[in-house]
Amino acid sequence: MHSIGLLQQGIQIAHQFLEGTMADVTEAQLHWIPPGIANPLGATYAHVVLSEDMIINGMLQEKPPLFASSWAGRAGISEPMPQPGPEWENYGMWAKRVQVDLATLRAYAQVVYATTDAYIASLAESDLDRPVDLSVAGMGQVNVAWILNGLVMAHANNICGEIACLKGLQGARGYPF
Repeated sequence: MHSIGLLQQGIQIAHQFLEGTMADVTEAQLHWIPPGIANPLGATYAHVVLSEDMIINGMLQEKPPLFASSWAGRAGISEPMPQPGPEWENYGMWAKRVQVDLATLRAYAQVVYATTDAYIASLAESDLDRPVDLSVAGMGQVNVAWILNGLVMAHANNICGEIACLKGLQGARGYPF
């Protein structure tokens, strides 16, 4: 298997685990505010899906994210997520107050995942080496492969673990297996 296929498969598996973990989430679990500084499960799930849309469409394809174009106002969140940069300091407050329509957000997520899959399938091996400057986010010079591995695949897996923990704190089974 080549790098493109490996990335595509890894991200597909991350999506499957994330969606499997989300499959039985209830409305009460979705908006439960955990103790300490952890964020609610619904905001956490919204964050990973919105972030992937921003990364694949905005950063890598240089076009408007779906939540700001074809899915504007209908992605299943009551208000937009703060963007990286000066707005980001408001993320914690947003996470505590955003309301999530889970069925709608999951439908939007499927479109985001399909967009990610199509984008990766369109790449040539050499595209993975294209440099991307993430200095503004404190990450310096990286390449497309680093972004797909770290900011898409690993992020989805990390958030899946957070969601499983948030479910467990509420007495529910975290992972679907």
